[in-house]
Amino acid sequence: MRPKDKIAYFYDGDVGSVYFGPNHPMKPHRLCMTHHLVLAYDLHKKMEIYRPHKAYPVELAQFHSTDYVEFLHRITPDTQHLFSNELARYNLGEDCPVFENLFEFCQIYAGGTIDAARRLNNQLCDIAINWAGGLHHAKKCEASGFCYINDLVLGILELLKYHARVLYIDIDVHHGDGVEEAFYFTDRVMTVSFHKYGDMFFPGTGDAKDIGEREGKFYAINVPLKDGIDDTSFTRLFKTIISKVVEMYQPGAIVLQCGADSLAGDRLGCFNLSIDGHAECVKIVKKFNLPLLVTGGGGYTKENVARCWTVETGVLLDTELPNEIPENEYIKYFAPEYLLNIPNGHIENLNSKSYLSTIKMQVLENLRCIQHAPGVQMQEVPPDFYIPDLDEDEQNPDERMDQHTQDKQIHRDDEYYDGDNDNDQNMDM
Repeated sequence: MRPKDKIAYFYDGDVGSVYFGPNHPMKPHRLCMTHHLVLAYDLHKKMEIYRPHKAYPVELAQFHSTDYVEFLHRITPDTQHLFSNELARYNLGEDCPVFENLFEFCQIYAGGTIDAARRLNNQLCDIAINWAGGLHHAKKCEASGFCYINDLVLGILELLKYHARVLYIDIDVHHGDGVEEAFYFTDRVMTVSFHKYGDMFFPGTGDAKDIGEREGKFYAINVPLKDGIDDTSFTRLFKTIISKVVEMYQPGAIVLQCGADSLAGDRLGCFNLSIDGHAECVKIVKKFNLPLLVTGGGGYTKENVARCWTVETGVLLDTELPNEIPENEYIKYFAPEYLLNIPNGHIENLNSKSYLSTIKMQVLENLRCIQHAPGVQMQEVPPDFYIPDLDEDEQNPDERMDQHTQDKQIHRDDEYYDGDNDNDQNMDM
C-alpha cells in the first residue's frame, strides 16, 4: 500500500470578497462558497490549510512585463479615467474591468499557486490545491478573458526549477491560450488543452494544428471539441490522450487546471459534463502519482463551481462525499434539492464518433514525433525568489503590506476551522 498523499490546500478569505462589477460573469464569491462546502464536509481535517503569501510585484514579473505589473499595481477605479491609452494597451476594460483591490486579488491568487509549487518542489506535500488560481488567459503584457496575472505560468516556472519536464493539462471549456503561448517554443513544458473550438468561441485559438514551434514543436497539444460533449466521450478521450502523453513525455510534475465552465448548465459554457465526469479527469491524473498542482479556473454558475471543486477536493483526498449537502453558511444557494450531484446537460452532442476518432488519431500521431522523454539538461537550481526585507517606514500605508505581515502571525479560526483546534493548524509558511 502506498502511503496516503499529503495534501496542501491554499485559501485566503479576502479573495472571495472582490467584485468584478454588476453583470460581470466572474464572481470570486464562488471561492468562499467552495471553501465553506469543503469545511462543511470536514475535508479540512484531512489536509494542511495555508493562507498564501501575497505575491510580490517582483515575483509577478518573473513572467509578466514590469510595466504591466506596475500599471496593475497603480490603477484604481477612481484613477482609471486618466489612463485611457494604458487601459487600451493592457486590454483592461469590459472583460477585464478595473475594480477595488484588483492588484491584491492578483497577488493572493498568484501567491497561492506559487506557494503550492514551492511546497511540491520541497517535497512538503504530494498534491497542492489552489482553487483561486487557474487564470489561464493572461498574457505577458496584457489582461485577457477575466484574467490579469497568469498564476499557472508562474507556478510552472517555479516547478521548472526542480523538474526537467512539467505537464500542463487544462479542462476549462475555453482554450488555455496564455499558458500555451508562454511555453510554445520549449520542450520543457507540454501543454494539453481540451476545449470548445469554433463558432467564434473565446479566445478563438486552440486548433488541433497548433502544436508548438522550434524546440516546442509537438509539445503543445490541442483537443478542439464541439458543443454538447458528454461524460462518456470526454473522459474516454481524456484518458486515452493523457495516458499516452505521460508515457511519452515522462513529466516530473503535473499542473491540472480544473475550469468548471465545462460543466453542464454553465452560464458561459456549452458542454454536458456532470460533476462526476469532470471529477473523473482529476481521478485519472491523480493515479499517475506524480507531484500534482491543482487549480480552479473558469466557472460561472457559482453553486455548481462550489459543488464541483468540493467533490474534486474529495477525490484528491480519496474521500467519497454524501450527496446531501451539509448545513453551511451558503446552504441557500443549493436550494431546492440541496444535493451535490447536478443533472446532466441536454445540449445536443455535436461531437460524432468519427470526429472524436479523427482528433484522437491526430494527437497520437503528433505524440509519436516527440523523442521518448526528451533529455532536457537541468542547470543548477536557482534559489526560490529573493524576497526583499521591507522597511516599514518607507511603506505606503495604503498598500497594507504591514497589515499582511501581521496577518501571517495570526490564525483566522473562522476561515479554516469550525472549532478551537488551533494546534492542528499548519501555518509554517
